[in-house]
Amino acid sequence: MSEREPLSLVLFSGTDDRLDSATMLIAGAAASGRSVHVLLQYWALEAFRRDSIRKDHGVSAEAGPEGASVLGRWQEQNPVHWSDTLRQVKAMGRVRILACSMSMDLFHLAPGDLDPMVDGVEGIASFWAGADGGSVMFV
Repeated sequence: MSEREPLSLVLFSGTDDRLDSATMLIAGAAASGRSVHVLLQYWALEAFRRDSIRKDHGVSAEAGPEGASVLGRWQEQNPVHWSDTLRQVKAMGRVRILACSMSMDLFHLAPGDLDPMVDGVEGIASFWAGADGGSVMFV
């Protein structure tokens, strides 16, 4: 498979519906031959904490109670957690997940506080340099 334009994804939200959605975007991009560069900011960074990655992170406000019910039924039918899917995609070797240094400071986190699938910490300038002219998405 030839090298395709990279995808850079800023993952801001830490709700399960958005983490599921972002994981599918990452998986699709990696499967289509793109390298994927994920920057974890704010609530997404909180969701990647070693001690809480598998907890219930709820749904986004616009989903409301009906959306929460739909997501609950989906998770019953498809019990694979978004973090497990993301680990499998990372094993393909085309995905890097990095924590935003400013968000790390804001939440008083050290790299050891994060799940091992997080590859390191970077600043915004490094993120943009790594985007390398490819597509940038915000979730």
